[in-house]
Amino acid sequence: TATAHLINSFHTPQGAKLAKKQVRMLGKFFSLSFLWSFFQWFFTGGDNCGFSNFPTFGLKAYQYKFYFDFSATYVGVGMICPYIINISVLLGGILSWGIMWPLIETKKGDWFPADVESSTMHGLQAYKVFIAVAIILGDGLYNFCKVLSRTLSGLFVQLRGTSSRASFTVEEDPTASPYSPKQSYDDQRRTRFFLKDQIPTWFAMRGYIIIAATSTAILPHMFHQLRWYYILVIYICAPVLAFCNAYGAGLTDWSLASTYGKLAIFTIGAWAGSEHGGMLAGLAACGVMMNIVSTASDLTQDFKTGYLTLSSPRSMFISQVIGTAMGCVVSPCAFWLFYNAFDDLGLPNSEYPAPFATVYRSMAKLGVEGVASLPRECLVLCYAFFGVAILVNIVKDSLPSRWGRFVPLPMAMAIPFFLGPYFAIDMCVGSLVLFVWERVDAAKAGAFGTAV
Repeated sequence: TATAHLINSFHTPQGAKLAKKQVRMLGKFFSLSFLWSFFQWFFTGGDNCGFSNFPTFGLKAYQYKFYFDFSATYVGVGMICPYIINISVLLGGILSWGIMWPLIETKKGDWFPADVESSTMHGLQAYKVFIAVAIILGDGLYNFCKVLSRTLSGLFVQLRGTSSRASFTVEEDPTASPYSPKQSYDDQRRTRFFLKDQIPTWFAMRGYIIIAATSTAILPHMFHQLRWYYILVIYICAPVLAFCNAYGAGLTDWSLASTYGKLAIFTIGAWAGSEHGGMLAGLAACGVMMNIVSTASDLTQDFKTGYLTLSSPRSMFISQVIGTAMGCVVSPCAFWLFYNAFDDLGLPNSEYPAPFATVYRSMAKLGVEGVASLPRECLVLCYAFFGVAILVNIVKDSLPSRWGRFVPLPMAMAIPFFLGPYFAIDMCVGSLVLFVWERVDAAKAGAFGTAV
């Protein structure tokens, strides 16, 4: 909806004038950010060197990843994200790297072997990853139940409303317009225009069957652990989950594609078992499920934008197909470039640590091997933080909105548990810049904050 209003505003004299100023501001700060990164490059003599590894708060704090890394990227992200997100990430970093990990390190030799590397899953790394996983799962489960209940109640109200409107139309006025009389002229015009260019149901059904058959035939050759019947089961179950995700995202603005993906990890991973490559089968199945479920909500959101901007749904759909086809070429090429340029791509302490890759792999490991592989007390801490994540959400939703907005978000708190708080400091600096700017000139901050 916000995107549609932004597009529509460009077609007014005031909107066009503002857009030109925003583009100029974008170019200005793009250049500054580029030059700042270029300047930093001259002071990078190797690993753990340069501005990005400056011990801003001292060497002991730097050891636990408390430092400002002078990243224009994260400062910019902090300006875009709501204040509560940035504060939540910082709180998560303080709780984990400031309190918990130093305390758990004192248990070396008792809770986990003293001679193992801290980066292995039999040492401190297991606590970092699995406690983060527990928080993410607790938050995801709560929001899944919340969104599903709202989806079902919304469907019930809609179906009941449709049946009552249908009976009213038949009894009172058989020639009444199919559009609700409460709709404005603009909404009636949008609805008429949108329905005029519909995608035929037969095309959608055949397209889904062809894609399901293609995936079932090809994916087992790419991932030998992923049997053809796993993929078939996913494609049979996916339409119901995709509908729930699309409808729930419409009600709450929250896509739960990652939650459905985790469901596939645990289900397919446990089904395959450790002897038949259950970890890889679960991760590949997660990719299949997330793509189906995510595409459903993304496409529906784009249709909403198209509806509000009087765009043809067929042109929206064709654009999506073209973009997806481009992505099939561009994404592997981009990955190949990174894979060849960085020998340590994806490793925990590298420049590109890919934190969620480690989190999802750990979920697959947990689904296949069970909890016996975890170090001592790790499972107890996971249970505790799983419960805390649900409790925090309950408190947040039960409080009035004016107080609930100050309660931190568990999902945001979980991210620095694994990565560290250094990027949270950058994001909070971005928040501080925006906060001061809003106090000095709220109108300019609102208009140009995102562009900056």
